[in-house]
Amino acid sequence: MPSLTHRIVAFALPRLNPAVVITDPERLRASLVAKNRTRQTTPPAWLAKHFDVTVEDIGFPVYVATPRGGSFARTLVHLHGGSFTATAHVRQWKFAAALARRTAARLVVPAYPLAPEHTWRDSVPALTAYVAGLCADGEVVLSGDSAGGGMALAVALGVRDLVRSGGATAQPTKLILIAPWADLTRSAPGTEEAAERDPWLSIENHDTYALFWAGSEADLVRTEVSPALGDLTDLPPAMLLCGTHDMLYAGAEALAARAAAVGWPVVFEVGHGLLHVYPILPVTEARGALKRLAAFVNG
Repeated sequence: MPSLTHRIVAFALPRLNPAVVITDPERLRASLVAKNRTRQTTPPAWLAKHFDVTVEDIGFPVYVATPRGGSFARTLVHLHGGSFTATAHVRQWKFAAALARRTAARLVVPAYPLAPEHTWRDSVPALTAYVAGLCADGEVVLSGDSAGGGMALAVALGVRDLVRSGGATAQPTKLILIAPWADLTRSAPGTEEAAERDPWLSIENHDTYALFWAGSEADLVRTEVSPALGDLTDLPPAMLLCGTHDMLYAGAEALAARAAAVGWPVVFEVGHGLLHVYPILPVTEARGALKRLAAFVNG
């Protein structure tokens, strides 16, 4: 049974952020473009308590938080979610920083260009090249939540392909996929049923945000956009976490099944009765998830 804190959050979220069905996608597009031109993912001030923070430019900012003292065992790259249209939330920063500290990692958080002004074409190729470069220098763990989880898998596929072609020397050593939005075609069986259990996400708005990121109907099936539909062989071990009260649960379940079919080692942790991206929410279950994720990385 979900914890009391989880039940409180599940009650509050749809009331604090009530779902509004999109009736005018072009009006929403204009609104999001205007909003995102005035804001940018930036590190919270408290991050400097434990990390020295610098910024790199790969066509967009990438924030690099190195543990004070300069030593680290690995690099953790975290790609934040938010339907590809929102900057990183403080909860995402807290999760990524906590995981980095528990795994003696340097933390890297890209401020990728946001939809709908931008599409996958403005982010995924650049991130693939950047992560491949990091992998050449040492151990890299690639992590993402929701939309960022789908992007993390897309980048992992891209780096894998670079290694196959001789364009890169190494892949990430581990992947962390938290409720990944990895199939933007909505093709996973049971998606509608999963959405009915979800008090937070709205299936009525799914296709609008998917098209914002893809840029075109034709691109929805590309592996850079819907990596769950791609070739899943020769990928590094992954830990996949998703709650059953999450619209994306059906997609996570289908991804785990496809992984098993091709021999990709994936630990699929099902959060029975739990919300979308529960490991980053202020709920009791998040603490246990963080501990298990750190053990997975350190193991």
